[in-house]
Amino acid sequence: MPLARPSRRSLALAAAAATLGATFYGVGAATADNSVPRSDKEIPNLTDVVNDIKAYYGDTVVGGEHYASADSSYARQLAGIEAKAKKDLAHGLKHARHGKKPAIVLDVDDTSVLTYNYELEVGFNYTPASNQAYLDTKDMPPVFGMDSLTNWAASQGVTVFWITGRPEAQRADTVRNLTAVGYKSAPDTAHLYLKNTANPPAYLACGATCTTIEYKSGTRAHIESLGYDIIGNFGDQYSDLSGGHADKSFKLPNPMYFLP
Repeated sequence: MPLARPSRRSLALAAAAATLGATFYGVGAATADNSVPRSDKEIPNLTDVVNDIKAYYGDTVVGGEHYASADSSYARQLAGIEAKAKKDLAHGLKHARHGKKPAIVLDVDDTSVLTYNYELEVGFNYTPASNQAYLDTKDMPPVFGMDSLTNWAASQGVTVFWITGRPEAQRADTVRNLTAVGYKSAPDTAHLYLKNTANPPAYLACGATCTTIEYKSGTRAHIESLGYDIIGNFGDQYSDLSGGHADKSFKLPNPMYFLP
């Protein structure tokens, strides 16, 4: 998901409630395509959009914590994407590039684990401090079906990698969370890449100044250089998927925010 999730994030406001996430608007800012609304009528009501997001996720509150529902529109949409992905991965396994080891790459937030409860707790206003405080005390649940799909791929001989914009300082939290919620592949230092601005890896020419696309596509290129064929790349943001270095890309739904 995010490239260390910058403090100035955009809440994704759907232009039409029936197609959540189709168009994104920033809170108190210009729209995602940099055009400035000329009237309030061009901006969806924020309260209505948040209610639409809750309905889409099938908001369920237990002990003060918000959970997405397994029979929600969100879960059903995911199931359709994952069913297609499984077929494509099975095909990719049969047609992996000669001499290359098949691999998949996953983003972490809202691709592997769901940030829904955190987003509601902070009113969709991410800050590094609030995010770290949350991870200090809680695990995020798996995105519906992604743990099963990932574990299935691993059982077929696919190597699993994660590339996340979380900072290197959150490595232990990330490893704990992925392991605790059922991801069987080891998110160790060889398979989990986090953003390291203090000591960026030599294979990223952009160093500490990489955009999300540069960081993620450059890391995928590095994985390829290690002898892997990335047969599937999964992310909830288009910036997780852009830049090539994957045979197939799979966009997961996320109407909560937009990250370039």
